[in-house]
Amino acid sequence: MSLIDNIIRPDVRALAAYHVPDATGFVKLDAMENPYTLPEDLRAELGQRLAEVAMNRYPVPSYAALKKMICAQLGVPAGYDVVLGNGSDELIALLSVACAKPGAKVLAPTPGFVMYAMSAKFAGLEFVGVPLRADLSLDKAAMLDAIAQHKPAITYLAYPNNPTGNLFDADDMVAILRAVGDTGLVVVDEAYQPFAQVSFMSRLPEFANLVVMRTVSKLGLAGIRLGYMSASEDLLTEFDKVRPPYNINVLTQAAAEFVLERVDVLDAQAASLREERTRLATALGALSGVEVFPSAANFLLVRIKTEKIHANDVFSALLDRKVLVKNVGKMHPLLENCLRITVSTPEENQLLLDAMTASLAP
Repeated sequence: MSLIDNIIRPDVRALAAYHVPDATGFVKLDAMENPYTLPEDLRAELGQRLAEVAMNRYPVPSYAALKKMICAQLGVPAGYDVVLGNGSDELIALLSVACAKPGAKVLAPTPGFVMYAMSAKFAGLEFVGVPLRADLSLDKAAMLDAIAQHKPAITYLAYPNNPTGNLFDADDMVAILRAVGDTGLVVVDEAYQPFAQVSFMSRLPEFANLVVMRTVSKLGLAGIRLGYMSASEDLLTEFDKVRPPYNINVLTQAAAEFVLERVDVLDAQAASLREERTRLATALGALSGVEVFPSAANFLLVRIKTEKIHANDVFSALLDRKVLVKNVGKMHPLLENCLRITVSTPEENQLLLDAMTASLAP
């Protein structure tokens, strides 16, 4: 046996690494990023703020000032705190580690965010996927049956869901919270909340087993890698025990505090993207052979519905025209012939529309 065979877990060897394609020279519409930067005057001011950061010192691991600002600016209920992560990916990993008792399971609707399953596997947890209905809505009956059968330690509900973009029915989610009860956590992942404008954050006091998780990535700060989650004090105390002590670097902390003092700038950008989402969805839906699914996120899921052209062909044709979207057709049978397209600026959206029109031509 080789060194790798001797030391690396077989399930890890069988996995493929998370691949991010090189987007140099492309109109980049594959990663749900906010296309807008900060205004020039704020960029200059931020540069000065970052220049004053003591990079020779470790961060203060409590992050008290940043957490207080997040709670005040981003709708965390009074009396509730947050745990911070290096993006929501790290928060998902922390939850997996904290709940990785022997035989524990993680449950989530599928298709959904791939890191729920990957982090579960990394922590030695079994992942149980419950397929959505054909229309991509949440199958409440199937979810409740799976909860009764598997008694998951963690149940994830993305609100809205990635990669489908839709909002699950809130009453169905409440039924799941109640069915799980005190046997597990229900994590409502609100990564796209700035574009959905609905939230379970205010309902934290209603449910002792509820965790609400968010990231500032989609709000416009993907590059600084900052996620946060809120829950009861007792739960946060346990989660904090498995958090690396210096997991948020000083530049991320300073940048986040600077921008949160001016969160209205990001809110205005999100409002512009919501308007563009409506315009882009209408324009794509008007193209022959394109089905556009409802979205409350900053992206659109579309299905290519022509006999002569497959989504793979459209994806390749878009690449030839230097437009990069996400080909999700192989992620799950329900996503067959589907592409996921980030909503961008009016100019980039028009480039996408022009390229789609050309790509769909016989």
